[in-house]
Amino acid sequence: MRKSLLLAVLLACTLPAHAGLFDKKPEDAAAEAQRTGLQAATIWVDASWGFRNQGAANALSRAHNAFAQHGYKVVSVEPYIENGDLQGFFVTYQKP
Repeated sequence: MRKSLLLAVLLACTLPAHAGLFDKKPEDAAAEAQRTGLQAATIWVDASWGFRNQGAANALSRAHNAFAQHGYKVVSVEPYIENGDLQGFFVTYQKP
């Protein structure tokens, strides 16, 4: 799991021009990733608002659906936990 998280972070760091994907809705991030020709993209899915289990699951489903509509598949979903609390997920998508 740490290896996948490291891969996601390194991927995000190697694409500084697209760092704005972290600040966008999944639908907008997926469209931008496709428009700019990214073969892989890592986004942040926040779990700190609302119910952590149901809200996070809905947010992940929404992100997965948005990227699937643009031809991306899920590579990894890495939770980020701080002080014992789930904060969100680093999610990496890739074109097959």
